[in-house]
Amino acid sequence: MLIFKPVLTTVLIAASVNLAAAREGNVRLPDIGSSAAAVMSQSEQDRYGASVLNELRSYGLVLDDPLLNDYLYGIGHRLAAAGDRPDLNFTFFIMRDNEINAFAVPGGYIGVNAGLINVMQREDELAAVIGHEIAHISQQHLLRAYEDMKKASLPIALAMLGAMIATSGRSDDAAQAALISGTALIQQKQINFTRSDEIEADRIGIQTLAKAGFDPHAMGDAFTALGRVMRVNGVDVPEFLRTHPVDVNRIADAKSRADALDSSARDRRDSFSTVSIATPAVGGLLGPWKTLALAAASDDRKGASESYYQLMRERSRVLAASSASTMAGYYSKNFKDSTTFDTPATRYGYALALIRADRADKAKEELTRLVESDPRQPLFQLALAQAMERHGERIAAEKRFETLQQNYPGNRAYALALADALIARSEIAPAQRAQSLLRPLLEKYPSDPDLQRSFARACELSGDKVRAAEAYADVAWLNGRAEDALGQLKTLAEKSELDYYQRARVDARIAQMTPQVLELRRRGEKAADQGKPDKLREDDACIGALCATVSSRRNIGSLQ
Repeated sequence: MLIFKPVLTTVLIAASVNLAAAREGNVRLPDIGSSAAAVMSQSEQDRYGASVLNELRSYGLVLDDPLLNDYLYGIGHRLAAAGDRPDLNFTFFIMRDNEINAFAVPGGYIGVNAGLINVMQREDELAAVIGHEIAHISQQHLLRAYEDMKKASLPIALAMLGAMIATSGRSDDAAQAALISGTALIQQKQINFTRSDEIEADRIGIQTLAKAGFDPHAMGDAFTALGRVMRVNGVDVPEFLRTHPVDVNRIADAKSRADALDSSARDRRDSFSTVSIATPAVGGLLGPWKTLALAAASDDRKGASESYYQLMRERSRVLAASSASTMAGYYSKNFKDSTTFDTPATRYGYALALIRADRADKAKEELTRLVESDPRQPLFQLALAQAMERHGERIAAEKRFETLQQNYPGNRAYALALADALIARSEIAPAQRAQSLLRPLLEKYPSDPDLQRSFARACELSGDKVRAAEAYADVAWLNGRAEDALGQLKTLAEKSELDYYQRARVDARIAQMTPQVLELRRRGEKAADQGKPDKLREDDACIGALCATVSSRRNIGSLQ
């Protein structure tokens, strides 16, 4: 979305500057010549990455949807486990931005724009981009770039300064030429370093794709797809290609590496097949038949995976859109213009757009047909329940939510949908049930602001004011309002009615937050709500006297 582009640019520029300043203050930067790992410790990288994500959330730039998040996490962690550094922690998130881009932040934080998901034709292509960004993290390219820039810039700057001093008495443009030449040389060295990083990330990313069971050719296909978008848009270059320049040679190299991996994998499969001919399988079946059965099962899984990707792509397209009615019009027009556009995935996207546009009756019709055509697809069941809830059929919708939660226990999307339906009753018993649903999920997903917000409201309705206050503070923290979060907890700590365990828990959280808030202050960052758009200020409860009623509104664009 173009309205977010200046803000995102500002945030990412600030992130780049803060990377250089992250060790300033009490800790000195390493001397020139130190290893890249010495630029920032792993704990510093983790804190830095988390602060960037929270800051992005504070501007409403992060698309926090449990279904999309779990899907992205599934792809990301499958790749990370097959990569060079499976010991690293990775966090994957989706940007509410239709620019085509993806990026990595120190600490293993990888952001993927909704615009990138929208243009990828298959899951393997999306996996290729994520694998490329994982390689940037595992190979410490961000830290190496900073260290390399320090090494290159200082001697060039000194030489440039000397040349300017030597020519200071002359009347020609020698001094200006020295300045321009030195600046150009620094920029060229940065470009060269970036190109070497990109080549290395391609190579490692392709290997990771193959190890994780994805198509290694997808890296070249992804680059080709991005180039196709560039040609369609004329001179408009996707943001990803500006930071990850692609040429014909790079695409050819990616395809060549994939072919080599394919050939090696084919040799291994042929060897396995030859051995299996003489080896009876369980039940008397010969090895080749078993091999064929396994291949068929793999093909079925691949087909199901691709179908699910198509659904997730349309969900991303709709939830990232700035106008629900415009998206509904987009689907309606394409249904009329092209028969090939009409698929279960696009009908699902159309229904989601209708829900967001407050046309629940029409959405219900679309989703009823989808459920009848594929009653085993839980995404259709969930969307139908949401449409029914918006249409005023709360009891019927809650029953559907309940069925989904029972069929898929532990799934945060379905549990959160049921919990929110229970919270909407504003009664003690349903709120206590919502608490029991959300509590185990919070242990698994403590950094999910939607879970924290719903849990806070459930605790408040059930009379657990202390837990509610703690959860509201976590909501503020996760949405980039660190000062506000710390202030809420300090107010809570002053209450005399806290028991020993509650006070110990609150004090521990204050101790955890305080150093990071102090660091933010030293860096001159404002983590409170100052200057944020009013529509982004989410349900902050006054902890000193918890409000009797708290709105349960979701983030912008949510279906809940």
